[in-house]
Amino acid sequence: MATRHHTAAPPVKGGAAPGRPPGSSGSSDPETEEQRRRAKLSRRWQRDMRWSPYAFVSPFFLLFLAFGLFPLIYTGWASLHQVELTAPTDMSWVGLRNYTRIFDDEFFWNAARNTLTIGIISTVPQLLMAMGIAHILNYKLRASTFYRVAMLAPYATSIAAAALVFVLLFGRDYGMINWALDFVGIDPIDWQGEKWPSQFAVSSIIIWRWTGYNALIYLAAMQAIPQDLYESAALDGANRWQQFIHVTLPSLRPTILFTVVVSTIGASQVFGEPLLFDANKGASGGAEHQFQTLGLYLYEQGWVNQHLGRASAIAWTMFAILIVIGIINHVISRRLRASS
Repeated sequence: MATRHHTAAPPVKGGAAPGRPPGSSGSSDPETEEQRRRAKLSRRWQRDMRWSPYAFVSPFFLLFLAFGLFPLIYTGWASLHQVELTAPTDMSWVGLRNYTRIFDDEFFWNAARNTLTIGIISTVPQLLMAMGIAHILNYKLRASTFYRVAMLAPYATSIAAAALVFVLLFGRDYGMINWALDFVGIDPIDWQGEKWPSQFAVSSIIIWRWTGYNALIYLAAMQAIPQDLYESAALDGANRWQQFIHVTLPSLRPTILFTVVVSTIGASQVFGEPLLFDANKGASGGAEHQFQTLGLYLYEQGWVNQHLGRASAIAWTMFAILIVIGIINHVISRRLRASS
């Protein structure tokens, strides 16, 4: 019996898988891959340029929310309640009673008057001395860098260390100031027990710490004044004093306004100097509250008497005072710009 032999089909080139169309290759075009990679990098670069600035500044806003905005809102809410430091979550609504109580409190007005007088006694001599020191440093002196660094040494000194030294200097029985006064025939002064001497002593600490700082601010502003103005004034026959009055001071008006405002704000928040100067190391500002400032009064109400609601009302009152100072600064600045 004859057998039928079927002829096998020729094998397909490339195996059993269907063949690729002509002109195609196993890998994509290198130029296409490079374009995709560049487009991907471009999108990533655009996202980075758009969002990275927010990432860089986000730590500041997080810290501000935690330590700035939240305490501000919480103290504002607590100022409308009766709340004690021992139970900060147990609040009883009292409305504006905390504000009316502090305005009827003689100790509050005493602290406000002390803050005003200490601010005047410390700010005026401080800025005048800073202006004079800056005017001297503005000339070409030997070792001028050393003098400029020395001006910042008091500012870099701890308040506690500075107050300790000044307590020893103004000691009633063994202080160096009273020793010098006794040497010239003046009776010793109770610097911590009397009102005006104690405020002068506290102001001297502030003057010592901040004069050099303000002097460097004035010096930087003086060095930005064009020398052509001084040369023109010299050609007109003006001496150095006349140049200072008619050239330097008018050019420093914005800087002077800035230092006055900053010093005023700092004076309204004085706390460490009177606290450490007190012989009893308390927040009363002396036995008769003779140098108690608003900062000490706030601390006494909140952390000594533990009246957190009243302390919050005092804090918001001080904040309102700073807003008023800022408004006055804005008005004066606009008038100075208009006049110039």
